[in-house]
Amino acid sequence: MNISIQAVHFDADKKLLESVQKKLDKLQTFHDRITRVEVYLKLESLAHAIKEKVVEIKIHVPKQDCFVKSSASTFQTAFDEAFSSITNQLIKKKEKLAY
Repeated sequence: MNISIQAVHFDADKKLLESVQKKLDKLQTFHDRITRVEVYLKLESLAHAIKEKVVEIKIHVPKQDCFVKSSASTFQTAFDEAFSSITNQLIKKKEKLAY
C-alpha cells in the first residue's frame, strides 16, 4: 500500500502528519487489496479571512476507488470524519465482493 500525504497552501506540522499516517496504516484491516492512498490537507478561504480545513482521501482498490471530502474547523476533526466515512465505504465494497 502506497501512501501519499500532501499539504496544499500550508506546511503541515509533524504531529499532524504522524497522526494521519498512524490512522492510514489501519486501513489494511478494512480491505486487503488497497494499492494506493492519497490524502490532501487543504486550507480554503471563506468570507472574512476565515480558513476552513478540508481533508480529501482517495483510496485506490483494483476496479474500485473510494473518495471522501470533509471540512471542519480543525484538520484532526475533518480527518476523523473523512476516515470514518471512507472506512464505511471500504467495508461495503468488501462485502459486495464477498457475494
